[in-house]
Amino acid sequence: MTLSRDLLRQLQSQSPALAWATIFKHAWDVCAAPFGGARPESDVVRRDREVADLDLFLATAGWDLWGSYESSVPRTSDALAHWWTTRGSGRAILILDGLSLREIPWILSQAEARGFVVHEARATGAELPAETTPFAKAMGFAQRSALGANGAGAGHRLPGARTEVSNLPWEDCSRFIGAEPDWLFWHDWPDRDVHDFADAGEGLRLLIQKASDQLQSESFWRLVERLAEGRRLVLTSDHGYAASELFPDAGADHAEYLKRTYKSRRWSDSSQERAAMVPPIDLSMQTHHGHYLFVNGRRKWRSAGGYPTLTHGGLSVLEVAVPFIELSKKGGA
Repeated sequence: MTLSRDLLRQLQSQSPALAWATIFKHAWDVCAAPFGGARPESDVVRRDREVADLDLFLATAGWDLWGSYESSVPRTSDALAHWWTTRGSGRAILILDGLSLREIPWILSQAEARGFVVHEARATGAELPAETTPFAKAMGFAQRSALGANGAGAGHRLPGARTEVSNLPWEDCSRFIGAEPDWLFWHDWPDRDVHDFADAGEGLRLLIQKASDQLQSESFWRLVERLAEGRRLVLTSDHGYAASELFPDAGADHAEYLKRTYKSRRWSDSSQERAAMVPPIDLSMQTHHGHYLFVNGRRKWRSAGGYPTLTHGGLSVLEVAVPFIELSKKGGA
C-alpha cells in the first residue's frame, strides 16, 4: 500500500508541526484498530508494512522534517510532566520499556473488557536517540535504575512520586504497590524481549506472541488495577522499536558505509559528518541530548553476527511514536 494522494498532499503542504501531527495520527489509526482474527501476527506485519509508507516519505521527499521533530512533536516526557502537574494527588504512571504502537489493540480491548475508562489514547514522541537513558534524563532521572526502591530523589519532573523499577513477573510487581497516592512504576518489558529475540531470525513473530500472552494475562491486569486503585493511570513507554527483519537491504554502495559507521545499531555518537547523499541515508542532528548520527528510514545491512531483527534508536515512525493511554476504573479517580 502507498500513501493516499490526499495524505501525501497534506504532508507536503502543511507546516512541520501539522505534518508531524498528521504522521502520528495516521500511524495511530493504522496500528490501533482491533485485530481482525484469532492470529494477530498477520495484522501486525500488514500494519507495519503500511506504516513503512510513512517512513519512505520521511526518508526521501520529507527527510527535512526530522530537523523539526523535537520542536514539533509532543514528546512523552513533556506530556507526562504536564499531566502530572495539572492533576491533583492520586496519579500513577506505568512505563513499559520499549512498548510500541503495535501493542495498542491488546491494551485498549482488554481495558474495555475489564471495566476501565479510557480518557485519552494517542501517540507521543520518544527522545532522540529513541533509547532508555535519554528518556530517563528528560524526566529528570540520571538513569532508569535510579527509580529502584524510591531512590530517584526530589529533582525530577514528577514531584511526590513513589518510584520503582523492576524486571520481575507482574504478580511480584503488584506487591510493590502500596497506598502512596502517587506512583511511577517502570518495567523493562517488552524491551527485554526485543533484545532477546533480536537474533532469533523471526523476532517480530516471537515478540507478537509474547505480547499477546502478556497483555491479556490476569497478572498484568492485576498490576494495572493495583496502580489504578484510587488513582488516574497513564500507561506509556520510553521508545518503540523497529522490526528490522522487514527492512530492505541497503544497496552495495551504501552498505559498507553503514556497517562502518553504525555496526549493528541505528544511531552513532560519532562526530563524523553524514554521508553526502541525496536523499540522505543518514542524518547528522543536534538533539536535546547531544549530537548524533541516525540511520534515516528503513535500512539494514550485513554486519558481524547478522543484523538484529529487532532494534531501536534510528529514525522511523515506530521507533519514535509510543502510546500515551490514560485510564481509570469505572467510578474511580
